[in-house]
Amino acid sequence: MLEPANTWTQGLDFPSRLFESGSNDYELYEEDGEFVLSVELPGFDPAEITASWNDGVLNVAGEHEDERRGTRRTYHRRFRFPKAIDEDGIEAEYRNGILTVRLPVTVESAVSGREIEIEG
Repeated sequence: MLEPANTWTQGLDFPSRLFESGSNDYELYEEDGEFVLSVELPGFDPAEITASWNDGVLNVAGEHEDERRGTRRTYHRRFRFPKAIDEDGIEAEYRNGILTVRLPVTVESAVSGREIEIEG
């Protein structure tokens, strides 16, 4: 019988949730015309985290090496967004082990529309 992931990883210097399927290390919601993504990355330094935007996909990656313990942690996740994002307005902040990325939704012309004059 296989042991649960959190049992066999207890002796390792890794959070067990990184090994579990259906990981819930992030929260994503939409409010006030923007998406807000919060990712738990405890123990990382801001310089060890990268966030990049490419063609509707946000990539979040991190790599942390603890030389005292001889351990290395990596994190990588991709988030695809269903709406057009204002690339120039994307902001990211890392505080208290949580990376927060704000992605403003662009107002698309199809949504605002315009009245069409009817000639008669």
